[in-house]
Amino acid sequence: MPTDISNLDPQQLKTWLQAAAKRDAAAFRLLYDASSSKLFGFALRILNKRELAEEVLQESYVAIWNNAANYQSHLAAPMTWMATIVRNKAFDHLRRTNNTVDIDTQQFDSEVINALQDPQRTPIEALQMSGDAKALAWCMSALEGAHRQVVALAYYHDLSHSEVASQMKLPIGTVKTWIRRSLEKLRVCLAKGERA
Repeated sequence: MPTDISNLDPQQLKTWLQAAAKRDAAAFRLLYDASSSKLFGFALRILNKRELAEEVLQESYVAIWNNAANYQSHLAAPMTWMATIVRNKAFDHLRRTNNTVDIDTQQFDSEVINALQDPQRTPIEALQMSGDAKALAWCMSALEGAHRQVVALAYYHDLSHSEVASQMKLPIGTVKTWIRRSLEKLRVCLAKGERA
């Protein structure tokens, strides 16, 4: 079973996702076998409890099965798309149970800077960098869906504002406003975590 995302062939994962969209259970099983250990580790980093991570992983694969037809390869790599589902399910769980995340801002700032300077780091690796990165992911999950998507396209997928506007079919002014407001909300959210 693969232990590193780089060992997973995105084209093969995409093929299995497309087959799962057509309700091919065998292809879905292969997708699960190839990706579940990595996604479980990702859920465990967010939730810190094995039984919660197992529950979230199960919910995530149900969502992956049910939404495979909605996967759009031009928006994200298969593992990024599936990891986003896991992340969202994990944060939904944290919200339901009112769990909070502590932030060490000095360490957080240096890790974010290091992640941004490392061109080899994928969005999943950036989210996995530490417990403090969970705070950023938590704050991201609190943004409205469309605002979160605009920020993710701009910062996780490195699209320009005009590319985001084209992708989302929105006026560029709206994209710029949403990004500016979202970054301010993220700053406030992270500052509140610092004082907690």
